[in-house]
Amino acid sequence: MFSRISITKSTKDYSAKIERLKDELKSADAIVIGAGAGLSTSAGFVYTGERFRKYFSDFEEKYGFHDMYSGAFCQYDTPEEHWAYWSRFITVNRYMDAPKQVYEEIFKLVKDKDYFVITTNVDHCFQKAGFDKKRLFYTQGDYGLFQCSEPCCQETFENEEIVRKMMESQEKMSIPSELLPICPYCGKPMTMNLRSDNRFVQDAGWYKAAERYENFLRTRGEDQRILFFELGVGYNTPGIIKYPFWQQTATNPKSIYACVNYGEAVCPDEIKQRSICINEDIGKVLKDLEWEMQK
Repeated sequence: MFSRISITKSTKDYSAKIERLKDELKSADAIVIGAGAGLSTSAGFVYTGERFRKYFSDFEEKYGFHDMYSGAFCQYDTPEEHWAYWSRFITVNRYMDAPKQVYEEIFKLVKDKDYFVITTNVDHCFQKAGFDKKRLFYTQGDYGLFQCSEPCCQETFENEEIVRKMMESQEKMSIPSELLPICPYCGKPMTMNLRSDNRFVQDAGWYKAAERYENFLRTRGEDQRILFFELGVGYNTPGIIKYPFWQQTATNPKSIYACVNYGEAVCPDEIKQRSICINEDIGKVLKDLEWEMQK
């Protein structure tokens, strides 16, 4: 559909775009939220700078990496060090609350609407903010889940209890060997349930969420005004959210595409008349929207 795509950045006044987005949020029959890494960054889940040094300065000194993402791919000297790093990473990015109330602001905007969320984020922030878990589809995994590294089974395993034990007992960048996570079926090491290769486990819960999302889209037809609300989605995996949102907007003449992404809010020419592109911090946009909604 967009084989000869021409990307057009919106040049309309910021306040006018906020006003229009407010109106679309109010009038939409259904809202489909698509969320990427930029949303969690706006909420304060950054992997660099002061936040990185606060929790990982010892790993930085020994291994020489300078952000959490690089640390996730580091070859550690021992499995005990590997899980000392990952237990900290999971704790600060999954079990701690986001520093800013960005996800809660989104929930305030849509909680009384017919909504569904599809996200590539794996930090569980939507559910912690109050979103109905049956209206969420985490496509790329969850920091709160382990899977077999083989994998020998299509199951995932909640990790909060063991991760907290790793955090409590680690010393000198290492956890006790008895806490190394092992698959209960084959005895192989566990790994994170994150999509990085063809060993990613899509368990029964993943398929149920995918089916609910497909059913949501299928049962909201062309007679309904649907707002495709994209937040912080970049171009690492555009085929999951961005391109489908463009295509669905083009197909349904009553639909609207809204994109909020600092420096990357764009849309194809084919749908620009039914698009709202805001190049601004998501947190700021949400606060301005909330203020406008209260008028």
